[in-house]
Amino acid sequence: MDVVIVDDVDINVVLLNRLMDQVGGCRVHCFLQPMEALAFCQTTVPDLLLVDYLMPVLDGISLVRRFRAIPGREDIPVLMVTASDERAVRVQALEAGANDFLSKPLDRTEFFARTRNMLALRRSQTRLADRAQWLQEEVAKATAELRLRDRETIACISRIAEYRDPETGLHTQRMAHYSLLIAQHLGLPAETQQLLFDAAPLHDVGKVGIPDSILLKPGKLDPAEFEIMKTHSSIGHQALVVGHSQLMQMASTIAISHHEKFDGSGYPGGLVGDMIP
Repeated sequence: MDVVIVDDVDINVVLLNRLMDQVGGCRVHCFLQPMEALAFCQTTVPDLLLVDYLMPVLDGISLVRRFRAIPGREDIPVLMVTASDERAVRVQALEAGANDFLSKPLDRTEFFARTRNMLALRRSQTRLADRAQWLQEEVAKATAELRLRDRETIACISRIAEYRDPETGLHTQRMAHYSLLIAQHLGLPAETQQLLFDAAPLHDVGKVGIPDSILLKPGKLDPAEFEIMKTHSSIGHQALVVGHSQLMQMASTIAISHHEKFDGSGYPGGLVGDMIP
């Protein structure tokens, strides 16, 4: 673990360094100049900061305050070494971000106990952070797998619809790309754009419930036949709405509303303007 020692007195730095050697398992970085220590901590995240209180130019409290202001250094354990027993000094140090104190002259037993406690705290922090990162990555993998399965399901359902209506295949792909282009033009969020693109091919899936005599009729449909044809939007919605994923819910919404018209002359709901999803 990386331990940073800051003290303007050379003999104190030597003593702290030797004590840390006895703690073991640490890389010790020693600094006589507080500003040099801060510069080092800008690029290297230490696991423990040992800092003297009384130093010229920048005292220990000011150093700790600046250290805490560096992004990612808010929770690093900080031990302040001080000969002062004044309560006000210790309160200021705690408010600046110090976690614990070592009193001069140093007691070896106290030093080992406090540094080991601080390093154990840091190890726990690191394990928790690693665990959180691992969980985040696992959630991302699981989400990607679920989306892939949804897309595979939609591809299979679309293929079934194509067998009923030979004109459906290329039509569904064109509609998907048109939907994506329009969503991009509207500036919709990237996730919504992808959902639209993935779900759009199912807009006509309800046609599997339309009789062949109507679906495949070469001529114009009569009014009665057209009423039956219009039910494909509701049939598609009913088939898809049972799915709980975002993708299936989007597909069910598209199925029920893709024949609505802005002036209200569409079907099945006769929705007007912004009432249309």
